[in-house]
Amino acid sequence: MTLIGRTRDRGVETLSLDAPERRNALSAALVGELAAALTDAGQDTGVRAVVLTHTGTTFSAGADLRDPPPPEAFVGLLRQIVELPKPVVARITGHVRAGGLGLLAACDISAAAHTATFAFTEVRVGVAPAVISLPLLPRTDPRALARYYLTGERLDTAEAARIGLLTAAGDDVDATLAPVLDGLRKSAPEALAETKRLLTARVLETFDRDAVGLTALSARLFASAHAREGMTAFLERRDPQWAL
Repeated sequence: MTLIGRTRDRGVETLSLDAPERRNALSAALVGELAAALTDAGQDTGVRAVVLTHTGTTFSAGADLRDPPPPEAFVGLLRQIVELPKPVVARITGHVRAGGLGLLAACDISAAAHTATFAFTEVRVGVAPAVISLPLLPRTDPRALARYYLTGERLDTAEAARIGLLTAAGDDVDATLAPVLDGLRKSAPEALAETKRLLTARVLETFDRDAVGLTALSARLFASAHAREGMTAFLERRDPQWAL
């Protein structure tokens, strides 16, 4: 079963997370398949840019609680998006939760329809937004992250754009992205790669400095008693024991 759809239009490769029945949860299989698709796109001279999007009403619900990828694999995927020598553009029309926000933050440009919502739900299942902080902390308003990391509150597209999660939002995400993709198609490939390198240098410094520690933190928290209770409560659709 294919979990990543692939289409191409005038040099723009569109990769779609395509497991809508699981809300595009980040399973080991989906992460591996997306990494392979990105490798192909990065090596293909016919690809000028990559659009990362989704089928169904959810871009990604975060880690697949039944089959989560190893933290190292997810870190590798996030870094691959940041380092890809082609611009990666997120196209969102649905909901984004937890690890899905890491994918979003790793992209160079992101646009969403007003139907999208966003939430860092990790604290509500007993873990922390550890690994996804690698691309998020250098690119997003730190005071806003403090609130939304700690509370798990839902954000709309206007707030997501204000704090730096999104580049743009609108009623029609494809209309919003049309001038962006047109500009990328008109740009020299080598110039795009070098310009992206300039823009991502600080993000990659964060990966170099913090990836090992945050990967260990993620693994420790996912193995904790709080995480077991939180994830069990989520799957059973009940409040965890600590909820007041």
